[in-house]
Amino acid sequence: MIFEDYDRFQDFLRSYPFKLPDELYQIKKKALSDHVPVIRDDTQRFMAFLMKLISPERILEIGTAVGFSALLMANFDDDLKELVTIEDYEPRIREARANFRRFDAPVTFLAGDAADILENLDGKFDFVFIDAAKGQYPEYLRLVGPLLADKAVITADNILQDGRILEPKEALERRDRTIHKRIRAYLSDIMTDESFVSTVLPVGDGLAVSAYRRKNG
Repeated sequence: MIFEDYDRFQDFLRSYPFKLPDELYQIKKKALSDHVPVIRDDTQRFMAFLMKLISPERILEIGTAVGFSALLMANFDDDLKELVTIEDYEPRIREARANFRRFDAPVTFLAGDAADILENLDGKFDFVFIDAAKGQYPEYLRLVGPLLADKAVITADNILQDGRILEPKEALERRDRTIHKRIRAYLSDIMTDESFVSTVLPVGDGLAVSAYRRKNG
């Protein structure tokens, strides 16, 4: 970390509150009370910043949960024409559908296995947000490749795994080693593929951000 006391820096940043629309805040509040993970507070701010900066017309989200992050992106993206989001966990599918009905947003909600759905999607996306099964990140990257518009941006959440990604796999519990291996594989893919310029930001639980440029020929 650049700062010796990174937690103090985060507390300082949080002293400037990031305000959500009330309906969106209520979705977040209920999700947290139900122990449904949503993107962390500083990640929310950064995602809203990206939407204002990039203004993508077409967004793909892998991992809807209850729809909070999709609705956040839609709220802050002034040029959005369609946001396609995918979820396969039935209890969250029902709640996400109910939440989407409360908003006038161009959301296309697809229920089912992300890998199967991605293989059958059409068109190109300007922005991709990956926040689903961490062990599937390399596979999701492979599948979204053909769906990327030139100069698209991919953002993947939970890359730091609360610091575990920095540890050797031998130091981890056996149950954590597969995710550790596959997230490191994802990072290797985006850092070594010349189609991407990528970085990892210590925002929330770590965001890997990749700018895509289609190869000539």
